[in-house]
Amino acid sequence: MFFAVGLTGAAGLWAFVVLLRQLYYICQPSEVLIFAGLGKTTGDGRKVGYRTVRGGSALRIPVLEEVMRLDLSNMIIELRVENAYSKGGIPLNVAGVANIKISGDEPGIHNAIERLIGKSQDDIRHIAKETLEGNLRGVMASLTPEQLNEDKITFARTLLEEAEDDLQKLGLVLDTLQIQNISDDVRYLDSIGRKQLVELKRDSRIAEAEATSQSAVKQAENARITSLRRLDKELAVATANAQKRIKDALTRRDALIAEVDAQVGAELARAEAELPVQEERIKQVMQQLEADVIAPAESECETMMADAKGAAASIIEQGRSQAEGLQELVTSLKRSGSDAKRLFLLQKLEPLLTMLSDTVQPIEVEEVSLIGERDGQMNLSIATLLRQLQDSTGLRLPSTTDQGSTHQPSASGSDAASN
Repeated sequence: MFFAVGLTGAAGLWAFVVLLRQLYYICQPSEVLIFAGLGKTTGDGRKVGYRTVRGGSALRIPVLEEVMRLDLSNMIIELRVENAYSKGGIPLNVAGVANIKISGDEPGIHNAIERLIGKSQDDIRHIAKETLEGNLRGVMASLTPEQLNEDKITFARTLLEEAEDDLQKLGLVLDTLQIQNISDDVRYLDSIGRKQLVELKRDSRIAEAEATSQSAVKQAENARITSLRRLDKELAVATANAQKRIKDALTRRDALIAEVDAQVGAELARAEAELPVQEERIKQVMQQLEADVIAPAESECETMMADAKGAAASIIEQGRSQAEGLQELVTSLKRSGSDAKRLFLLQKLEPLLTMLSDTVQPIEVEEVSLIGERDGQMNLSIATLLRQLQDSTGLRLPSTTDQGSTHQPSASGSDAASN
């Protein structure tokens, strides 16, 4: 029982899905769904027996509605009109391409539903082609061959304006229209082209000659203007340089005068400012000289004078003492006789001989031999030497040595001799 119930439920669900699939319609972006059967009021107040769905989805009411599709995709139509008379009676051949589609907006969509529903794409193309070719013949009849050939853009724009109303009544929209070729069988356009080519060449040569002459004139004028501008510029530069040099010279003169005046004023001010300083410095130097040189010199002079006076007094006193000693020595020598004189000389001779011997380098003598002399002659030589010594010094050595052992000088004479 449960299985039968489940099977029945599944069958019912499947039937519902199949029914929903048949009743649910999805509209593609490039089409329009028409649900015919029930009435509807359009935007302009008209009542129609259908409703439209564009770019969405909707459910069809069973039994009451029928669904139809209307394709809105672009359709390309090749146009060709032969022996269509232009203004002036010249037959022309025109070839072009048009892009049309069914209008998706009101009121064009309602015109398309009423006139094109149920027709194929080829039928719609044929209707649009016949309409456009008729409009093309009408536009060509209002334009001359020259206008058609020279300004194809104006020709296509005029054709669009002419065909717009007729196509809108059919529910069609003309997106673009391109005129590809315009020709004729009587070679009228060729003759016009040759004539225009000749005129164009003539005009081109005339324009070239005029341009060449104008260019030459312009170049000459430009050269003249350039020369004048260069001369004016050079004159302006020279004038500016001269004025600058004059101004610089005046400026330098004034600057030099001002600089010299400033230097003189500065030196004068500095000299005037330094004058008291120099005077104070002179006073300071004099005081320094007085303290460092004059006062020490005077003090040293006084010291030296005192020392000199002391030394002089000492010398005088020493001289006086020596004079008194000499006087006493002379008196003693006079009182003692000639032997005292000789003894005094011997005492003075000893240091003299010592001084003389110090000036001679010592010589080691082992022995002294008198060669070429006999005993008698040697004694004679010694006697001669002693006599010469007596003559030079006044001393008789043998008698002096003998007397020195027996006679002693007085104490006062000895002290005088030592002095």
